Amino acid sequence: MVKHYERLGGRGLGCGDNLIDGMRHASRQTHPSRLQPPPSDEAQRSNSMFDAFTKVVAQADARGQFIGAGELDALAAMVSDSNKRLDAVNRITSNASTIVSSAARQLFAQQPALISPGGNAYTSRRMAACLRDMEIILRYVTYSIFTGDASVMEDRCLNGLRETYLALGTPGASVAAGVKLMKEAAISIANDKAGITQGDCTALMSEIGTYFDRAAAAVA
Repeated sequence: MVKHYERLGGRGLGCGDNLIDGMRHASRQTHPSRLQPPPSDEAQRSNSMFDAFTKVVAQADARGQFIGAGELDALAAMVSDSNKRLDAVNRITSNASTIVSSAARQLFAQQPALISPGGNAYTSRRMAACLRDMEIILRYVTYSIFTGDASVMEDRCLNGLRETYLALGTPGASVAAGVKLMKEAAISIANDKAGITQGDCTALMSEIGTYFDRAAAAVA
């Protein structure tokens, strides 16, 4: 899916053959502020939960009362939701290689022209770049799942990706198809009920699907 070009926007890719990493490299040279990494997802989620707990305590203290049952239930639900997210992210992260390789095999079976001579994934070099792009998109999806927010994925992965693929002659529809196949595999793995926090994960699985849908729509 990803063709190798020596230069991107007048700058060397600087990241091997990988398109997304190359875009980020060029972007960071244009936007020095991006050189500073954002707070980790774990730190952001921890801070958010800490803020929620301290807010409840402050409100109870202002009333001169013990923390109410309703407030405890709400905090317990927040903890449960966080545990489900952690389970989902752990499942997807631990099986990332399987998700990517499975999606790629299905994609190439459906679109054999991609791996035929002259295809965008023909030669091991282009194939590796294709798999790496899929892996990077999957990684940003896990960031979105963890935080419950797609903004980091939108800003650091998807922003301008369709236009770049168009400029390089990479078939965005094929990339989108690969993302949709990863969605199916990832949700199947994340929704396995064995060995994870018990509870209804319907809403979370639906949310996870929307992140893959955003990524697919961004490149189609």
